[in-house]
Amino acid sequence: MNSLSRRTEELDTIAAVLPVERRDELAELLTDQDVETLRHLVNEGMGANTLRALASDLAYLQAWSLATTGRSLPWPAPEALLLKFVAHHLWDTEKRATDPEHGMPLDVEDKLRLQGLLRSSGPHAPDTVRRRLATWSTLTKWRGLSGSFSSPALKSAIKLAVRATPRPRMRKSAKAVTGDILSKLIATCAADSLRDIRDRAILMVAFASGGRRRSEIASLRIEQLKWEEPIQIDEAPPLSSLSIYLGRTKTSGADNDEVVYLSGRPVDALKAWLAAAKIEKGSVFRAIDRWGNVSRRPLDPKAINDIVKQRASMAGLDPSEFSAHGLRSGYLTEAANRGIPLPEAMEQSRHRSVQQASEYYNHAQRRSGRASRLLA
Repeated sequence: MNSLSRRTEELDTIAAVLPVERRDELAELLTDQDVETLRHLVNEGMGANTLRALASDLAYLQAWSLATTGRSLPWPAPEALLLKFVAHHLWDTEKRATDPEHGMPLDVEDKLRLQGLLRSSGPHAPDTVRRRLATWSTLTKWRGLSGSFSSPALKSAIKLAVRATPRPRMRKSAKAVTGDILSKLIATCAADSLRDIRDRAILMVAFASGGRRRSEIASLRIEQLKWEEPIQIDEAPPLSSLSIYLGRTKTSGADNDEVVYLSGRPVDALKAWLAAAKIEKGSVFRAIDRWGNVSRRPLDPKAINDIVKQRASMAGLDPSEFSAHGLRSGYLTEAANRGIPLPEAMEQSRHRSVQQASEYYNHAQRRSGRASRLLA
């Protein structure tokens, strides 16, 4: 077995913990040591979200280095290469119009676009550049090396580049998927096809479980579900109940396992999907091919985003205004609209930052509060 085939096989082996798109391309970009580093981190129990981001950033850095210098990423990277990375990704659009040499060279752009690694036609977001530099720095340290990531020249270059290329802060989802919007999305899942049954379960479970992140929904497994005793409320029929063990999440501590609870219609929708797809173990939400066959592999997190946009379009809404993150912001916004106390809503959403969670509450309360009705 040659080196490329071995890397491809090893990436497939850890794919259940480290979902990565384009594994064949990654196998070509990453070195044997890169793959071994990822395998080591999987065995050490690093979170799947962090690993996914590391693998994605590492692949981009390797591709950029090859396109720029014709060589694989050096360890440690010289300061000049770090400054070149900043210059290629943070540049002034107005100056680029008069100076084609400003910013990323066109031949480097073309190579990255052909690999599907570069989509934007403008400069990168500063946060993306900082994150990739942080990944570069982290991987350098894991190799027992030190780099120039804290050099005054690099810090100054980033600061000046950001100042020269102001960008408005964009929300992850332009609009929140509140209860009324969610009802419209679910209404498009009215048929009895496997795809409609699955999408209905995804939308309801993702929203009702506190607005779960798309990666958490995509990676959900049967082993994380625990069917609870039905809940009796007054004289109404008992509600189906379920607990979901999320394990470590983006906001939980290293030693904390998160648990959220569902009851009623979302639980029924999930049961209907598992029964229709005949899923008894492994991944909960899976791909469905054109012939109606259910895959054994989990959905890619991107597919959750695609489902939200597709259902928005089917509901007559503008899909560009909605994303999977809209389910997360929508849950808190809807909780605020219904007068649910912030601490109670945060117990379900598992937000750790009161400041971040309260932004949704503040928006809802300001819109309907007395201060906005002085002349009503």
